[in-house]
Amino acid sequence: MTLATDKSTYSFAEYLQLEETAAYKHEYQDGEIVAMTGGTTDHNKIALNFAAYLKFAIKGQKYSAPK
Repeated sequence: MTLATDKSTYSFAEYLQLEETAAYKHEYQDGEIVAMTGGTTDHNKIALNFAAYLKFAIKGQKYSAPK
């Protein structure tokens, strides 16, 4: 998505509308639309393995998020 406009901030609804036709993904941060960095296959594998490890490591244990 190329934003060829002088507008510096957008509403969340405008962001969603622009993102539907974007060529690549963006993030919405305090009214600004910022291009997301690309992920890699290795990063995705590491993140998935880490999440799976945590799931099985805490299975059956009582835990809660810190306050």
